[in-house]
Amino acid sequence: MEIIRTIKDMRQWRAKGGTVAFVPTMGNLHEGHLALVAEARRRAERVVVSIFVNRLQFGQGEDFGAYPRTFDADCHKLIDAGADALFFPDEAELYPRVRQDFNIEPPHIQNELCGAFRPGHFRGVATVVCKLFNIVGADVACFGKKDYQQLHVIKAMVDDLNMPVTIVPVDTGRAETGLALSSRNGYLSEEERAEAPRLYRNLSMMRDALLAGENDYAALENRVREDLTGAGWTVDYVEVRQADTLEIAHAGEKRLVVLAAARLGRTRLIDNVEVMR
Repeated sequence: MEIIRTIKDMRQWRAKGGTVAFVPTMGNLHEGHLALVAEARRRAERVVVSIFVNRLQFGQGEDFGAYPRTFDADCHKLIDAGADALFFPDEAELYPRVRQDFNIEPPHIQNELCGAFRPGHFRGVATVVCKLFNIVGADVACFGKKDYQQLHVIKAMVDDLNMPVTIVPVDTGRAETGLALSSRNGYLSEEERAEAPRLYRNLSMMRDALLAGENDYAALENRVREDLTGAGWTVDYVEVRQADTLEIAHAGEKRLVVLAAARLGRTRLIDNVEVMR
């Protein structure tokens, strides 16, 4: 696996030809990331993964400085997974003027769901992903469905800006308990890790109820909020939305997604399940 640290070298690597699939990450890789790499391998002749902890998508008081950086371990995992290249720029390479004057501004959805609790987050995500797409020039890019709102923003950006890259959604990787795999799971204590699957169990309950014909979304949302709060969680949101647009869902709609974010101790967990009735 070739380790590439500059934009110039990344573009030279891409210019060698062949189809390229891209997996952007912030590192601290787990099996969910490696599933993206495996899907990328199926989609193209060459696979490049990026590792960059993007300051722009962290809000004030969030864990930018403490975010786990595990470069050596990540490299070993990517080699075993069959990645052809790792793009590993430093901050000065991607943001040479320090301040980013031109940003990608997503529509109103950036201020809802997770965006209501992380102002500017999706602007930071869209901006860095746009930069990475411009640098890497991939034919295909793989993103996990766990970050469902992020996936929606990126797909919309690619469509609106006519970017020549196909976005491939990949199902959420989960532990045997159902807990969605996340780099931030490492913040959980042993007791919290045992409690954390409650989030997915509640979302699965909502999915089953919706598939059975339940249309009182507010009642289901309140039931989950009460269960999580009663178990010591701090709930940011639990919502039923339209799967394709993330707009507010109305009774009887067929393509839905149930999304939630809640804090367990100091760890903020997000998860979702799709419901296709």
